[in-house]
Amino acid sequence: MENNPSSSRVDRKFVERNRRNQMKALCQKLNSLLPHQTSKEAISVPDQLKEATNYIKKLQINLEKMKEKKNFLLGIQRPNVNLNRNQKMGLKSPKIKIQQIGLVLEVVLITGLESQFLFSETFRVLHEEGVDIVNASYKVNEDSVFHSIHCQVGEFGNEAARISERLKKFMQDY
Repeated sequence: MENNPSSSRVDRKFVERNRRNQMKALCQKLNSLLPHQTSKEAISVPDQLKEATNYIKKLQINLEKMKEKKNFLLGIQRPNVNLNRNQKMGLKSPKIKIQQIGLVLEVVLITGLESQFLFSETFRVLHEEGVDIVNASYKVNEDSVFHSIHCQVGEFGNEAARISERLKKFMQDY
C-alpha cells in the first residue's frame, strides 16, 4: 500500500471542509428557528449561538412557570417556598365558612377566579361523606367567586362536624 502524504492531506482538507459546511448549515438552521429582531446587521455565529442559548433558557423558564401554574390550577403541586400558592401566583386566598342550620349544612366558599378546582374539591369531599347536596349556586365578582352549597345532614350533627373539619383542613393545607 502506498503512503502518499499529499493524498492524506487532501483527505483531511476535504473532511475539514465538509465539517465546516455542516456546522455552518446547522448554525443557519438553528438561527432560522429563533425570533429575530428587525436588525439589518449581520450577526456573527458566536452571537447567534449566544442568542439561541438565551432563547432556549428563556423557554425553559417559561415552561417551568407554565407547569407550575398548571399543577397549581389542578391542585396537584404544593408551594416550594414559604409563600403559599396564592401569594406566589398573585391570587386571592380562598375562604370557607361552614354552618349548620337544622338539618342543612351550608358551605360558603370564596375563591379567586383562578381557583375553580376548589369548588369541585369541596363537592368531592361532600360526596365522599355521603351527604345529599340540595342546592349549589355561585356568584362572580370582579376578582372573586362566591360559591354556596346546601347539603342535608343527619339529625345527630356528627356528619357536619366531620365535614367541617375535613373542609377546613383542606383549606389550611391549600
